[in-house]
Amino acid sequence: MINGYDAVVSLTRGGIVESIHFGAFAVVDPEGNLLASGGDPNLITFPRSSMKPFQVLPFIEAGGQKHFGLTDEELAIMCASHTGTDEHVRVIKSIHEKVGLCEDNLQCGFHWPSDKDTSFEMRKRGETPTPYRHNCSGKHSGMLAMAKMQGEPLDSYLDIKHPVQKRILRKVAEFCEVLPENLIIGTDGCSAPVFAMPLKAFAHATAKLANPESLSESQAKACLTATKVMRAYPTMVAGPGQLDTVLMEVMAGKVFSKGGAEGYQMIGVLPGVLEKYPKGLGITMKFSDGDAGRRATSALTVAILSALGFEKEMQKEAFAKFNAPVLHNSRGLEIGEIKVNKTINL
Repeated sequence: MINGYDAVVSLTRGGIVESIHFGAFAVVDPEGNLLASGGDPNLITFPRSSMKPFQVLPFIEAGGQKHFGLTDEELAIMCASHTGTDEHVRVIKSIHEKVGLCEDNLQCGFHWPSDKDTSFEMRKRGETPTPYRHNCSGKHSGMLAMAKMQGEPLDSYLDIKHPVQKRILRKVAEFCEVLPENLIIGTDGCSAPVFAMPLKAFAHATAKLANPESLSESQAKACLTATKVMRAYPTMVAGPGQLDTVLMEVMAGKVFSKGGAEGYQMIGVLPGVLEKYPKGLGITMKFSDGDAGRRATSALTVAILSALGFEKEMQKEAFAKFNAPVLHNSRGLEIGEIKVNKTINL
């Protein structure tokens, strides 16, 4: 183990190990019991965009969806790291029209859409990227909507001292069962505050998001709403061909999924889906090298969900590119394999 990470995923070529992804993961039930892990489950790290379903909870609980007449699709993109397609922009613009916002209110910055077709078409048209195309524009729109509803300043909505960010910090700390002052505060790629906590703690939070029976009525309703809209509109949560979107599609409503930058991933298994774990589960994983291509995340996701009994779903054709243990080159020749080194017993 190195700095809390184990050699979780390896790639071979010519019969020898060519690359290793060091990672850590935790599988936890709603009571906080650690059921499986690799590396150090108490590894403290930033969930990055995996936090987004939690960041929207104060807005939902305060009645924000009803207050502005937002659709479930619009709420789903507030939980998203979207790929910047025209459909994503359409939904963001609709939120802004209902809330009374404009693009200039967004302080997320801008980048080219990660959806290659969209980027190509934009360049053909001579367009340049705007904040609406930013993968975090949905989250930021949710934060702005919360501030607007409460009559709070819009220009400082990303300040950690802003009431919106204070509510989010308290909510994340509560779900992770960590004192707010013990959360390490960082700045995300989109300039919003992000918090670090033990991997196991965030897995526990995810399990409670999946099954909020121990929470208050208003909290539970907010959790059920967030996970419902994510599963109903998986394309809004990521985009065509993206891991989160395809996973929620092939799992047919049994899980919700949200990845984060630098090799973070969370997955919630809903209650009533697994006979052995009828109350549901929370799964978190993190790779030390950032896993930019998501190949290690995909391999570990397949291994954990297969161990839970979802082999059939993992073998679906729609999920094939995320479950490719045999590696091929550009000519289609078999050149090696990718495998999870740890046996996962669940």
